[in-house]
Amino acid sequence: MPLTSEPLRQLGFLTIGLFDGNDPGPGHESTLEIIRLGEQLGFDSAWVRHRHLQYGISSPVAVLAAASQRTSRIELGTAVIPLGWENPLRLAEDLATVDILSGGRLNPGLSVGPPRRLDQVQDALYPGTADAEDFGYDRMQRLLDCVRGEPVTGFSGVEGFEVFSDRVQPHSPGLGRRMWYGGASSRSARWAGEHGMNFLTSSVVKAESQEAGTAQEAGAAPDFAAIQQSLIRTFRAHHPDGERARVSQGLVVIPVDSASAEQRAKYRAFADKRMPRTTTPQGPGQLLFAPDLVGTSAQIAEQLYAHAAFREIDEVAFALPFTFEHEDYVQILTDIATRLGPALGWRPGG
Repeated sequence: MPLTSEPLRQLGFLTIGLFDGNDPGPGHESTLEIIRLGEQLGFDSAWVRHRHLQYGISSPVAVLAAASQRTSRIELGTAVIPLGWENPLRLAEDLATVDILSGGRLNPGLSVGPPRRLDQVQDALYPGTADAEDFGYDRMQRLLDCVRGEPVTGFSGVEGFEVFSDRVQPHSPGLGRRMWYGGASSRSARWAGEHGMNFLTSSVVKAESQEAGTAQEAGAAPDFAAIQQSLIRTFRAHHPDGERARVSQGLVVIPVDSASAEQRAKYRAFADKRMPRTTTPQGPGQLLFAPDLVGTSAQIAEQLYAHAAFREIDEVAFALPFTFEHEDYVQILTDIATRLGPALGWRPGG
């Protein structure tokens, strides 16, 4: 196959961390075991999703605090925390604390916008004040300022026996350089670049580019890879580090090299069921989804090398499917680490 991109430098994975609402312990334990397995397999990073009022991880920072005590090397990320549910100052305290506990391995991924289903949760989340909340980029800037050590109060010093700081404590100096923005639009890509964040781009983009419009006018499906490539280039064009600015791609990949016949059938059915949403933009947000990549590691590597956006990056956080069993994740991660990663030029600890 033609090697048309740089060797993959950072190999990561993303999990949603599902659990049974009547017995949530085993699901959380499975997530922690998957992260520990990832470290044993040599992965560079493990990321967890964020789900509120669902049966997935609602407190990724707490889960990663636990993971930090079961691992020693692997980087730990969130993809992504929706900031509309959070108080930036309090979240900054939690993030810095976990970064300290992990030895500087935390990679917080975040996004802005109103909380999902705001009309249904606002009375519980922001009783009487939802209309006054700013869910835009200013909220992200507040978090960045807190994490980066900017003053949050005009007072510091001693009061009685207590000592007060004018900035968030603990302060973890390197954390500010490991803040990621999860974006699907050119506006978000530009903002993240201008504000010195890293950029997470997933299997979802907004079909808003000129290329997408031209394709739709011609009756063709928009080119996901071309749109994602445009986002990456927009981000780097506005980032102080330019072409060296960090971007991570998060497609769903399911290698089947060591899978059983039953697993292969399940994986293919999963991808087939989700395929219709990849053919045309979805909903008022005009969201376009990438196809799930199912096949042998050699087949998936060939597809990735042909992917315009993949050729722009050298780190990934491949997303694990939502609804599989623990043993399925073990098989998929093992194949990614031992077969797909090497096929992409990755080496453990590289």
